Amino acid sequence: MICTIFFLSLLSLALSIYSSSSSSNQIEESSSSGSCIMYDSEENTITVSCKSANLTDIDNELKDPGILHRETYNNVWLLNANIVVAKDATLYINSTDTSWLKITADGKTAYEIRVSGGLKIDSVKVSSWNPNTNDYVKFEAEKEDGAKGADYAKKPRPFIRVDEKSTSFTEITNSEIAYLGYLSDGNYGYGITFFGGNKNLLAGNHMHHNFRGLYSEELGGDMIVEDNYIHSNYQYGLDPHTGTHDMIIRNNTIYNNGAIGIICSLDCYNITIENNEVYNNFGYGIMFSRNMYDSIATDNHVYNQTNCISVNTQSHNNEVYNNRVSKCKNGIDLRNGAYNNDIHHNIIIESGKGIIVHSGASSNSFHYNTIIINPKENGISVDQDTKDNRFDNNQMIDSKLQEGDANNFS
Repeated sequence: MICTIFFLSLLSLALSIYSSSSSSNQIEESSSSGSCIMYDSEENTITVSCKSANLTDIDNELKDPGILHRETYNNVWLLNANIVVAKDATLYINSTDTSWLKITADGKTAYEIRVSGGLKIDSVKVSSWNPNTNDYVKFEAEKEDGAKGADYAKKPRPFIRVDEKSTSFTEITNSEIAYLGYLSDGNYGYGITFFGGNKNLLAGNHMHHNFRGLYSEELGGDMIVEDNYIHSNYQYGLDPHTGTHDMIIRNNTIYNNGAIGIICSLDCYNITIENNEVYNNFGYGIMFSRNMYDSIATDNHVYNQTNCISVNTQSHNNEVYNNRVSKCKNGIDLRNGAYNNDIHHNIIIESGKGIIVHSGASSNSFHYNTIIINPKENGISVDQDTKDNRFDNNQMIDSKLQEGDANNFS
């Protein structure tokens, strides 16, 4: 009897050890079963479910420099894993313990920070980093149109993605965001991507050499994008996309991007674009694209573009006013299918054509615009296949009359 009991005890202990060992092969917790920071070795993913945590908290829990390593003398971190911020959790990456977060990219893997809770980045630098080359992960061509450029842009690089399930808000402020994002075949690793969150904020940042400066989809929640320098990104500067609404884009400087400076595309509405300086981007400065409606572009300075401001296919009930536009092939153009838009009190200087209304644009209103152009007959150009567009009190001035006249309006 005693032998039987002893044997059963040994068997129970052996099963317990096996079970514990099997579980640890899949999920490695940083400490106890109650920890809010966990590491999945198979997915190489850190999950943060704490109400608040920072990189130091993660490092203290994991104690593995192969996953997260800090150069303590200057608070530079190297991250070699994904981070998932869980629902109701918030991750802080700020100057209390960080000056620069380098996210590893070796040409094969793109790590991400995925946010289902909240993320607050402030007064730091976040970028890709290749330890083998001791440099950012750069595309071979930062601004190149066509298939060759697209091949370059498929090189995997880290990215930040705010999920549609996000229950909080993401704030990225006063930081440098650089060399993130790539052409990710539907994974939306574009650099900084917003699908969700409430009252997100992107303010006071220097954002450059990313795949896109910003991409969003089906995003509402009163997001503000303001006071950023956004330049030298591979494609668009700012790209609020499908179904994005209730966003304010103001006081940004957007230049030298490989595609359109600001484009709101496909079913965007309630977008305000105001007081931005937009120049030297590929193609268009500001575009209202494909059924964009109930939106405003005002007090922007747009120059050195192919087309400065464009209202595109099926976009309607928008207002474009008090903008300064200069040195573009077309100052303001309305494309096929644009209707019921109000274009007024803009100043257009030294452009190939001041205002151009393309075939199929209808029921738009143009009034009190000042167009300084040579010859002044190119001030307003209207294709034959248009209808019910209204023009009144627009002023045409020949720029050759007095050079100073144009400068007074610039």
